[in-house]
Amino acid sequence: VSLLKKAFTHSSYANEKHIEKYDNNERLEFLGDAVLELVISDFIYNAYPHMPEGELTKLRAGTVCEGSLAEKAREIHISEFIMLGKGEETTGGRNRDSILADAFEAVLAAVYLDGGIEPATKIVLRFVKKALEHVENAPFKDYKTLLQEIVQKNPEERLSYVLVAESGPDHDKR
Repeated sequence: VSLLKKAFTHSSYANEKHIEKYDNNERLEFLGDAVLELVISDFIYNAYPHMPEGELTKLRAGTVCEGSLAEKAREIHISEFIMLGKGEETTGGRNRDSILADAFEAVLAAVYLDGGIEPATKIVLRFVKKALEHVENAPFKDYKTLLQEIVQKNPEERLSYVLVAESGPDHDKR
C-alpha cells in the first residue's frame, strides 16, 4: 500500500474493508505528530531566542493542538481524500476535527518517509509561520520573567517575592 493511500485510510474504513491491520493512518499519525513537534520546536526555538522554556512550550502547544491541525487540513482539502467507514461517514466524521488533525499528521509522516525532513519542514512551516505571526506583535504576558530579566541586567537592584495567597489544586496553583 502506498504511503499516501495509507495516510488517507481511516481505521473505520480499513475495518469495514478487511484491510491489513496496520494499513490505516494510525501509525503514520504517530510519526507525523513527532515530526510536527520537532519542526515546530526547532522553528520557535530559533525564532524566539529570548523566550523562556515554559512560554516556548505554550506556543508550541497552541500551534499543534487538534483545532489548529484540523484547520490546516481544511485549508488543503484533506477531507476530500479521507477514506472513512460508513458509520464515520454518516455521523459527520469527514468534518470532525480529530479525524482531520490525525489525517494531517499522517500525510506529514508520509511526506517525511518519502522525502525526508526537508520537504516535511516546508509543509509545516508553510502553516506555522502564519499561526505565529501574531506572537511578535502580541503584548508580553509573562511580567514576572520580564521583571527578572531587567533586575539581572542591573546588579544593584534587588528582587524578592512574597507569597500573599494561593489557590487551586497542586498541579495548577494560582
